[in-house]
Amino acid sequence: MTERDDPKAALRHYLRATRDDLVWKLDGLDERAVRLPRTATGNNLLGLLKHCLNVEAGYFGPTFGREFPTPGELVPLQAYDEDPQADWYAREDETKDGLIDLYRRVGEFADQTIAQLPLDAPGQVSWWRPGQQDVTLHQIIIHVTCDLARHAGHADILREQHDAAVGWRRENPQVLDAQDWPAYVAKLTALADRFA
Repeated sequence: MTERDDPKAALRHYLRATRDDLVWKLDGLDERAVRLPRTATGNNLLGLLKHCLNVEAGYFGPTFGREFPTPGELVPLQAYDEDPQADWYAREDETKDGLIDLYRRVGEFADQTIAQLPLDAPGQVSWWRPGQQDVTLHQIIIHVTCDLARHAGHADILREQHDAAVGWRRENPQVLDAQDWPAYVAKLTALADRFA
């Protein structure tokens, strides 16, 4: 059976690709660059990665009665009571390479959950509102992939703000290298200014 004929394989493919794209956005950057806030609300590349690894560990772990092998490496739910942004930045004792390694292990853990359970396997998301906590693996794969894709899009923009590095995927950036970007930006600015 090919990925085209296997819904679970197709879902897993898009989840893995999105995870890989997020990690790729940190390539070639030092510790300061990945930690530096680039928005008014403090978004930074390493914080996005840390948030996403905690998302995957939670949804593919406790939701289905599984625990990540080294839970002490993750942000515990009670930490959000003290710091609602606990998983949106790297602490001083956390490194880019360490969090990338942790994310790869979380990804393997999530992939194991997907491999071991049928798509209709029931789960329960304890942190969702009562009456909406019952889910299936199928729902969670889609939910997490959408969440990660949104954050990968954030990472695209944060990386572009840092060094103008752009691209959709490492193997297929879908960017016009010959584009005169300053002229393009000037064109769009002039167009916007007509509405001032």
